[in-house]
Amino acid sequence: MSDTAQLTRKDFVSDQDVRWCPGCGDYAILSTVLKVLPDLGHKKENIVFISGIGCSSRFPYYADTFGFHTIHGRAPTVATGVKSSNPDLSVWLITGDGDGFSIGGNHMIHMLRRNMDINVLLFNNNIYGLTKGQYSPTTPVGHKTKTSPMGSIDSPLTPASLALGADAAFVARTTDTQIKHMEATIRAAAEHKGTSFIEVLQNCVIFNDGIHEEVTSKEKVADNQLILEDGQPLLFGADKKKGIALDGFEPIIIDVNDEKDLERVIVHDSSRKNPGYAHMLSHLYVPDFPVPVGVIRNIARKTYDGALNEQITDAKAKMGEASLDDMIRGFGKANTWTID
Repeated sequence: MSDTAQLTRKDFVSDQDVRWCPGCGDYAILSTVLKVLPDLGHKKENIVFISGIGCSSRFPYYADTFGFHTIHGRAPTVATGVKSSNPDLSVWLITGDGDGFSIGGNHMIHMLRRNMDINVLLFNNNIYGLTKGQYSPTTPVGHKTKTSPMGSIDSPLTPASLALGADAAFVARTTDTQIKHMEATIRAAAEHKGTSFIEVLQNCVIFNDGIHEEVTSKEKVADNQLILEDGQPLLFGADKKKGIALDGFEPIIIDVNDEKDLERVIVHDSSRKNPGYAHMLSHLYVPDFPVPVGVIRNIARKTYDGALNEQITDAKAKMGEASLDDMIRGFGKANTWTID
């Protein structure tokens, strides 16, 4: 295939049998990503998928690109190394709520704060699926699992909130049941320069079936989802007659019956520099509030890999190319000693 040939979805489908349980939400995520890839303008050999351990982490096998299936929780470190060493690559990190925020939580935080130019897809099913149903860092309080038979007593973390706490420049949320919304969110993430973090509310049909039903079911989606669109008021409900307003610093739900009510409703702006607004959105959750889906925060910030490669270029311009031996010996300076 020539460099100028238009790639299609078929070009990115690997020859591996997809080994997820029938009905798993991962299928929808895989299908959507494969649909988006041809439109990003990258050669296949310039795309790499990196994962840790878990059901989500099988992903690199199913995309006909380069990839690493690494060890539990360490995908962010591998992805950081790949992007730093190969700045022209389009790097995608695939992880789950356990892999990404339990054993891998510290690595994830530092990758986010550094703002590596990496796209992160976190599949959040509120459970450890691959290891047969233990509770995870996002499992709700009281939820009964193999390791919490009387109900989980852990206070769960909110992935979007944690990402914002690490000062992530792009944070979004979508679901595995709304394909068009997921596609638009992934496209927006791919266009962002820096770490883009997407939490996908994903269903595990075997060990946590229906965990996101309050947010995704056809009967409840209108009242329990808040669709985020820049420049649009935060309205929800079947007739868009409910809105999110502020009472001091506290978000509240108001009825929207006229223009005066509408003026009180917050207008969404993902580009606000102060993360306070984004944090407020990330903490809205059922049953008290509808769950925001869409781009929560999207700001421009210098990338770590960009700054690193600028330093390397400047160092070469000032000091010239050097061998490993030169660097070890300090370029001839009195930084080494010879022991007779």
